[in-house]
Amino acid sequence: MSQFDVTVIGSGPGGYVAAIRAAQLGFKTAIIEKYSTLGGTCLNVGCIPSKALLDSSEHFENAKHNFASHGIIINEPQADIARIIERKNEVVDQTTKGINFLMDKNKITVFEGVGSFESATQIKITKKDGSSETIESTYTIIATGSKPSSLPFISLDKERIITSTEALNLKEIPKHLVVIGGGVIGLELGSVYLRLGAQVTIVEFMDKIIPGMDGALSKELTKVLKKQGMKFMLSTAVSAVERNGDTVKVTAKDKKGEEVVVEGDYCLVSVGRRPYTEGLGLEKAGVELDERGRVKVNDHLQTNVANIYAIGDVIKGAMLAHKASEEGTLVAEILAGQKPHINYNLIPGVVYTWPEVAGVGKTEEQLKEEGVAYKVGSFPMRALGRSRASGDVDGLVKIIADEKTDEVLGMHIIGARAADLIAEGVIAMEFRASAEDIARSSHAHPTYAEAIKEAALDATGKRPIHI
Repeated sequence: MSQFDVTVIGSGPGGYVAAIRAAQLGFKTAIIEKYSTLGGTCLNVGCIPSKALLDSSEHFENAKHNFASHGIIINEPQADIARIIERKNEVVDQTTKGINFLMDKNKITVFEGVGSFESATQIKITKKDGSSETIESTYTIIATGSKPSSLPFISLDKERIITSTEALNLKEIPKHLVVIGGGVIGLELGSVYLRLGAQVTIVEFMDKIIPGMDGALSKELTKVLKKQGMKFMLSTAVSAVERNGDTVKVTAKDKKGEEVVVEGDYCLVSVGRRPYTEGLGLEKAGVELDERGRVKVNDHLQTNVANIYAIGDVIKGAMLAHKASEEGTLVAEILAGQKPHINYNLIPGVVYTWPEVAGVGKTEEQLKEEGVAYKVGSFPMRALGRSRASGDVDGLVKIIADEKTDEVLGMHIIGARAADLIAEGVIAMEFRASAEDIARSSHAHPTYAEAIKEAALDATGKRPIHI
């Protein structure tokens, strides 16, 4: 029986990072992946392919609507959905092969098959051909991730009533895509097909989209997406989804309790994700789950079984690739006797619409609920020379600081390259910077990042320069 110091079940951004860090620290490491490609949901059917589609659709949108303003005259552009999907697959293939390279580089043994516990230290690997082998591992890290959730009354046929996985591989551009759920995944994939020419309607149970983010971002994003042509049915509870041939009918109740019906040729069910623990044999190892089906862990991400840890979407917390990666690193370093930490308040959230949306730290709504005295500074993107030069004038930067100490408590951005800009907020808050610290730091001109400096100036004493 092969023996390892550390075995990771699942090769997503949490799993493969955990394996690499464990190998760097001198552990004999193995990773088990049930699919033929490494990288998990993120690289195969999540973050990477969706961004490839978003980029392709953004190029198309620019060619159709924005090039002329730059003096670029072209014939009417056509969207070749087959080529768009093919390019997405090429990006995925290149990225997953990069993970194979990293496994080889770090001398990590890769097993293809379904990993399940036989005991706390023994893991059975069942391969596609039905054969199996069992390995021994001193420590095991569960990193099996999550899969799309649905609603109990919805029957997913994965043809017309689909999840995010199928939405990444459509063979045609929908005429009318109905999206159930106004969260990150629904808005991103909705944006892809909106740009390519589909009518898109978002049906959301809550009274706003991206409900977990700061209210200012939700309000601004709603306004911008409406301007782009996206339609919203907020405070609307779906009660039935039925398919009749090529038509899908979504029945719901609005906030007045009145029945409303919306029909499309595709319905994307995007109501969140749930932890994937099926087939792991957790009961044989004695690992406990919580009331929501997640693996229970302590502050060190250790389960109730001392030598078994869990990370990423399969445990509590935000289902984010970068959160899982941080946790993978943390567990490997704990096993090596180090004392790492993660500040979960400083894990940024991002929505890759255009403009992008990003936030880190406390929202204004959270601070109100906690009774914290705070002050707010904001700055509109349209006041920046860089934004006017690129034509990306929608959005704003909002900085929330402690009223007494001026420490930055939250940063929230909607605008061009917000996904990249939010790192400035993460670093500032990791070092407990004040709004004054940011305001006194030189920001290159002309850049989008100047909006952060201006928002900090506004937060410190209502002294922004350019408004």
